Amino acid sequence: MSQADIQYLALVEDILENGYYDNNRTGIPTKKLFGKLLSYDLQKEFPILTTKFVAFKTAVKELLWIYKHQSNDVRLLQEMGVRVWDEWAKEDGTIGKAYGYQVAKHKQIDKLIDGLKNDPQGRRHIISLWDMNDLEEMALQPCAFQTMWDVADGYLNCTLVQRSGDMGLGIPFNTTQYAVLIHMIAQVTGLKPGKFQHYINNAHIYENHFEGLRTQLTREAYPAPTFWINPEITDFYDFTPDDVKLIDYKHQPKIAMEVAV
Repeated sequence: MSQADIQYLALVEDILENGYYDNNRTGIPTKKLFGKLLSYDLQKEFPILTTKFVAFKTAVKELLWIYKHQSNDVRLLQEMGVRVWDEWAKEDGTIGKAYGYQVAKHKQIDKLIDGLKNDPQGRRHIISLWDMNDLEEMALQPCAFQTMWDVADGYLNCTLVQRSGDMGLGIPFNTTQYAVLIHMIAQVTGLKPGKFQHYINNAHIYENHFEGLRTQLTREAYPAPTFWINPEITDFYDFTPDDVKLIDYKHQPKIAMEVAV
């Protein structure tokens, strides 16, 4: 049984049993818990759920849209066959000054890679998508908004800080995406992927996801798949969705859930 399933299902069960129930901006009530941490060792396994299907390639494409293409244009994502941002697209086809816009604005990937190569013991290796000056011009203010990076004994560690975590839909995607990002950044900086800490400030389950997640809690989990990354890639901007894949990803069927906008 994979660590992704063990930790995720334990948190889901905790929220369903002990979460605080109330309404929120979407109009769909949630149960929530405060301040939860999921921890993974990327040397041991790749964290992706097996108790339901997680669309790995879709997650990778969205990740590259944000960090490689550094785009806020939903139409580019649609050209890649991904429609997860359609609900938030503005009239100009973008999501405003959000996500990839912030990566490009502050040249954050370039600064991170340079810092990890030239000052690995620096304590300021941070990417932040939370720009106070631009929040009002974002279609959706970023949920997974900050990563903090650390190098120890040749391993690259990362903490993802997430202000808001939709356990049914968002968290399985985010966990997978940022594990991939750590592998990518590690490879282009000559490091090995290490520890991945995923902090969720508001871990919640929407009321219309309760039954789907209760079904997932009853399912058998499988061992984690093997992660493959193209060893020939040395420039982060050369990565494509085909340069990463899962080997022997055995999983239970998809669980349909509606996104809360």
